[in-house]
Amino acid sequence: MKASTNLPTRTGGALTIGLCLVVALLEGLDLQSTGVAAPRMAREFHLAVAQLGWAFSIGALGLLPGAAIGGRLADRIGRKRVLMLSVALFGVFSIATTQVWDLNSLLAARFLTGLGLGAAMPNLIALCAEAAHPDQRSTAVGAMYCGMPFGAALAAVIGIVSPGDEGWRHIFYVGGIGPLLTLPLLAIFMKESTHFIALGAQRDASASVAQALWKEGRAGTTLALWVSYLGTLIVLYFLINWLPSMVLARGLTRVQASVVQMMFNIGGGIGAIVIASLMDRIGKKPTVTGMYIGIVAALAALAGATGSLSMACGGLLAGLFLVGGQSVLYALAGSAYPTRVRGTGVGAAVAVGRVGSIVGPLVAGQLFALGQGPSMLVAASIPLVAIAAIGALVVVAKFPRETLVASPAVSTESI
Repeated sequence: MKASTNLPTRTGGALTIGLCLVVALLEGLDLQSTGVAAPRMAREFHLAVAQLGWAFSIGALGLLPGAAIGGRLADRIGRKRVLMLSVALFGVFSIATTQVWDLNSLLAARFLTGLGLGAAMPNLIALCAEAAHPDQRSTAVGAMYCGMPFGAALAAVIGIVSPGDEGWRHIFYVGGIGPLLTLPLLAIFMKESTHFIALGAQRDASASVAQALWKEGRAGTTLALWVSYLGTLIVLYFLINWLPSMVLARGLTRVQASVVQMMFNIGGGIGAIVIASLMDRIGKKPTVTGMYIGIVAALAALAGATGSLSMACGGLLAGLFLVGGQSVLYALAGSAYPTRVRGTGVGAAVAVGRVGSIVGPLVAGQLFALGQGPSMLVAASIPLVAIAAIGALVVVAKFPRETLVASPAVSTESI
């Protein structure tokens, strides 16, 4: 088999990555929507702080099985097909969120939305990793993932310009109509991964989940990825969901809270593409090391912030390194597994990370209800970041650069 037969064309690869970027932007908007809408939803439905924690976490609970199932299906029926199904699912139930009438209906709508959102991400990662040239794989995944924080920033903008207590529904209307309008574009213009197509009949003999994750020397990689995803996402989703409430707790206004949230997401968008591209330029070890040092510094700055300017700067730095760091982890996962089990491996890592996205907001909500301050919670996140850094560095140390970026198209073992 010649390497060139399976490598995607530049035009086709760029189009695939661009469409994945659009989906990621819409996913980021929806993931942020509950955090932006939370204060007004709390007033309308008379929700306590602990109940808001459940509203944040239930969507993340749907992300967990969604990621695992979506990744597994990607290796069986194709990345494009599963992505379209997931986009339709989270679009429909985002619109359904506008029609909720109490806490229970809100939880149901957000859980089902989370299923679609969770299934989308492993397919976005696999499609971008397989559409890019091998030595640009991290950049491609980062380019896609930068849509997540920019979409979240868009949710913050919608929250600012939507007046009155009823304005929170506008966020979910945009978050639902956008995916449904994107579906025809995916159907017409997105091509299935050439790497996946090249597997041909070998898809019928695809590995079991256990073999995909733990056999053929992948056990250490899988465990280290899971540790890193878990620690990073606990901190990331704690900030995604509770940052506006933290700003309000320090005596600032709702508009100032939205500005801080927007700065967090702008920093995340910049970090997602810049830090991931550095992996292809200067190598994985220095990039990952610098990234986690930056996360600790950003959390320290955010914990000590008091005024609107210092909060905005802290939010910008936290987004830059935390969200950028997540794009790095996605790029590592997309490169560490061969094509025939890439969806399963990435989906499992994302699913384990989603445990962190459930635990982070829920524990923070309970601690806030007990009277703990925002600065204490941010500072307490630093040990988790250290553990996550160790996991990521283990993955980097386990494989040399050329192994992590090797194209499945040029390796019969990978296929």
